[in-house]
Amino acid sequence: MTHQTHAYHMVNPSPWPLTGASAAFLLTSGLATWFHFNSTLLLLMGLTLMLLTMIQWWRDMTREGTFQGHHTTPVQNGLRYGMILFITSEVFFFLGFFWAFYNASLAPTLETGECWPPMGISPLNPFEVPLLNTAVLLASGVSVTWAHHSIMQGDREGTIQSLILTIILGVYFTLLQALEYLEAPFTIADGIYGSTFFVATGFHGLHVIIGSLFLLTCLSRQLVYHFTSHHHFGFEAAAWYWHFVDVVWLFLYVSIYWWGS
Repeated sequence: MTHQTHAYHMVNPSPWPLTGASAAFLLTSGLATWFHFNSTLLLLMGLTLMLLTMIQWWRDMTREGTFQGHHTTPVQNGLRYGMILFITSEVFFFLGFFWAFYNASLAPTLETGECWPPMGISPLNPFEVPLLNTAVLLASGVSVTWAHHSIMQGDREGTIQSLILTIILGVYFTLLQALEYLEAPFTIADGIYGSTFFVATGFHGLHVIIGSLFLLTCLSRQLVYHFTSHHHFGFEAAAWYWHFVDVVWLFLYVSIYWWGS
């Protein structure tokens, strides 16, 4: 930064975009060969290369932002806009699932018995495990907010404790949803109800797992003193993502579990 006359980060040449693109190609090719020829070699190669790329690319970004001083205020603002746009794209991703659900449920066709839930489907009780999951996820939203306030006030112990609590709640939510799937009286093959239910709730569950890993990474960085009260965008991004996951679950619960049953 000593030779620059501006506050922006001019990224050094990096191999990770190329290895990331190669991993994406291997993953898609590997999925095709797995589905059609029952061969997992390309898929495992793609997964390995993707994991190596992720670990090393994020390692480099952590070094640039934490130790080399490249993440100046304008750079952090750019990262914030990028995260906002990413979450916006995720909103539209889930909007497609809600569109499919409401399109099928508000005007049931003859094939579904002109009723919703379709004939032959026994929906889950929304006041049992789904309600517990709602309470768990809302509690995790409170604890991640506690972590955010702790980090802004320089309370290291409070940040660590609240992050650990949030991660535990996220893992607990995932376990409850897995048990719910095992005991569900219908499958993804049961027409439009099964497909919309499992695709929407399953992708949400995947986002909970990703968010838990995001927060686990923030916890590991907090333990090695990477965050300060004024320089912690990595955690802010994780907190935004977690709140987004919370809000999506509220819409899922009200729409699919409660109203849809």
